Amino acid sequence: MTGRTSSIVLENITEKALAREALSEEEALHIALEAEIADLFAAATKVRQKHMGMRADFCAIVSAKTGACQEDCSYCAQSARSKTQTRATPLIGREEVLEKARGAKGSGARRFCIVTSGRASRDSELESIAGYVSAVRDEGLLPCATLGLLGMDELSMLKQAGLNRYHHNLETSRRYFPQICSTHTYEQKIETILAAKDAGLSVCSGGIFGLGESWADRIEMANELRALEVNSVPINFLVPIEGTPLGDREKLKPLEALRIVSLYRLMLPDRQIRICGGRLQTLGQFNSMSFMAGADGLLTGDCLTVAGCSPEADIRLASQYGLDL
Repeated sequence: MTGRTSSIVLENITEKALAREALSEEEALHIALEAEIADLFAAATKVRQKHMGMRADFCAIVSAKTGACQEDCSYCAQSARSKTQTRATPLIGREEVLEKARGAKGSGARRFCIVTSGRASRDSELESIAGYVSAVRDEGLLPCATLGLLGMDELSMLKQAGLNRYHHNLETSRRYFPQICSTHTYEQKIETILAAKDAGLSVCSGGIFGLGESWADRIEMANELRALEVNSVPINFLVPIEGTPLGDREKLKPLEALRIVSLYRLMLPDRQIRICGGRLQTLGQFNSMSFMAGADGLLTGDCLTVAGCSPEADIRLASQYGLDL
């Protein structure tokens, strides 16, 4: 395909994204494999500004319960089946959660997510977490939670406590998921997302890239998320951790990672696209291009088991793009 022909194809893709129209498989593959990166960034920026305005949405998280997870997700340092240095800790207390939440608010975050390890939080833990959610809401933050495979009753209880958004990643495509995890199914993940929607919660769902998946897998997951009508899409990049099954994988190259961001902006034009775990380690100096590639949100501060970008640096980055928090 000539440069001129490629530009015309991308112009047509951009017009469809501006109109919130779904892209075809061929159009998505053009973004992934053929579009010039500078032209792609220009298209993604145009679509981001059209649908998301000039605002950056920052969130922060607290690992409220860490490690000792019996699931076998191959990327995860918190799996008890991995041989990592991650130390298991029980559910932390309310004051520790609030200390983290206040720090996040002072660093520009609008959303604060309470995260626990494990297949699903136990009922006794959920009672405490519901109290944490109410306290976070009272601090003037939008409370989110990542608590595993929950059902309608548990999610409705958390909604009544003030939960705004539930986070539950698909991780990868339906086709590739069995290569990543065998202790729960893709359908169980879908059921959790649908239960959260039925409970009246906003839903945050995305995945991890660099697991060995193909571009076709990345496109398939984007289409799944579009069909589920999730509100926010977190994009994580694998940070290979020694002792996990994927510990010897190479990190994605920065421009491939940013191309994924642009792909998701154009395939999910009016959804929040948030770059989360692995941003610092994968993008490095290319982190400055996060918003140019189409992201409108960032997970700021440290992630679960890897370091993140400093809130101060993220605020400067958003300011340089003229974005409000």
